[in-house]
Amino acid sequence: MYSRKPFYLIVAALFIVGLAMMLHRHFVYEVPWLPGEKRQIWSIEAKVEFEASGNPIKASLAIPGSQPGFTLMNESAASPGYGLSFVDATGDTRAEWSIRTADGPQELYYKVDMMRDPFAKELLSTEIPEVQGVTVAEPYATAMDQVLAAAQERSADGITLTRELLKELSNKGQNAELLAQYKTPGKLLLDLLNRADVPARLLKGLELEDGRRRQPLVDILQVYEGERYEIFNPITGKQGQQDNLLLWEYHSAPVLDLVGGSNSRVTFTMLEQERPVNVALAQKFDEPDWINVSLYNLPLEEQALFKGILLIPIGVLMVVFLRIIVGVKTSGTFMPVLIAMAFIQTSLLTGLVGFLLIVGTGLILRSYLSHLNLLLVARISAVIIMVIGIIGFFSIVAYQLGLTQGMKITFFPMIILAWTIERMSILWEEEGVKEVVKQGGGSLLVAVAAFLAMNNELIRHLTFNFLGLQLVVMAAVLVLGNYTGYRLLELKRFKPLVSGD
Repeated sequence: MYSRKPFYLIVAALFIVGLAMMLHRHFVYEVPWLPGEKRQIWSIEAKVEFEASGNPIKASLAIPGSQPGFTLMNESAASPGYGLSFVDATGDTRAEWSIRTADGPQELYYKVDMMRDPFAKELLSTEIPEVQGVTVAEPYATAMDQVLAAAQERSADGITLTRELLKELSNKGQNAELLAQYKTPGKLLLDLLNRADVPARLLKGLELEDGRRRQPLVDILQVYEGERYEIFNPITGKQGQQDNLLLWEYHSAPVLDLVGGSNSRVTFTMLEQERPVNVALAQKFDEPDWINVSLYNLPLEEQALFKGILLIPIGVLMVVFLRIIVGVKTSGTFMPVLIAMAFIQTSLLTGLVGFLLIVGTGLILRSYLSHLNLLLVARISAVIIMVIGIIGFFSIVAYQLGLTQGMKITFFPMIILAWTIERMSILWEEEGVKEVVKQGGGSLLVAVAAFLAMNNELIRHLTFNFLGLQLVVMAAVLVLGNYTGYRLLELKRFKPLVSGD
């Protein structure tokens, strides 16, 4: 007896490989399961202003990179007359402008697009900074020691000490009021931690708010406890990286290093926008590797072609299910799939009306040809020409009546319609009108079901973005093809047995 094990192994392999490809696309390349998702993009412009005095100018600006919560998409700079380079020095990328001579007010611009990205990799420095010695004059030294002593009693390590220091400084006590005059909150907190031998570094962050102009950077503290670290906002006291905070400089380097100029400052303007997820991800993965099986790597013309082609297996699955499991009879095996493809182009109502008009008129004309006793090839050729003429005639009539939707019946597959008319005409002669209505109605029913499945937005999204779905559909078709039981529509024959008649 023939073993079915190889068949089931093939089906299981197709399903597992297809599902694995889909999961890989979702978790590695971040393609969402649902359509219509968008990604938030922040366009940020840094404006560098300074006074030049006729000397050579060299301006070095810290610039952000991909970091937890954000992925760098695009960056550009405007610097009329200046040379520009992006320099990477020990992981710290900076934009450097240079010019032989400049005089008067100068303006340099740097623009970057950062995508909100929960999958972004962490690129913050994990190198533990050295504890800097802090020399503080009185009365600030005594105030700092008293604040530290109070906070250390309620802390267990450097991170908890930072939390307690933030509470002490926010209580607005006598020591806190005095230290507020000493330094900015970020630098004060850094000095306090260094005084307690806790490694920490001061970063610069940009608080994102749509439409804001001329915004400065804010201090952010990175506090270490062993190899672990935490981010703190010295102003708000919040722990952890905030959703609306983009770290701009995170290597304890100057934000702007200017040689040859004076009175410099850097301000930021930001704008929030949303882009479809496929556009954003295409930019993020602009250098696809061999394992990134994506149709977005193809030219747009080919992408548009495949959007339609990849829907055909879904229509085929509907045909297989309705014919094998339900037992619906159709005129032709996969003619309903091609009709459903035409419905996608014409809309369902227009397609149904057009199909009935073409097939009905074709059957009337074909009945005349049956009296001419033509050979099969000549008869089919004549039917094809008739179908083309019918489609052209109805298109002209629809245009004259102002029914622009009616002109889309040209999307119907003319050869398939010709064969459908031929089969139905022969069936009419051999089996009668009842069988023609049954198979014709079944074909339309299956075509409508296939259209509803193929025209679904979720199905369109999945078939185009997850090619592994094709293997899953193939596995399902093979399983359905192995079914040898009764069709659902055949069960009515056993109804008398159930009722006892």
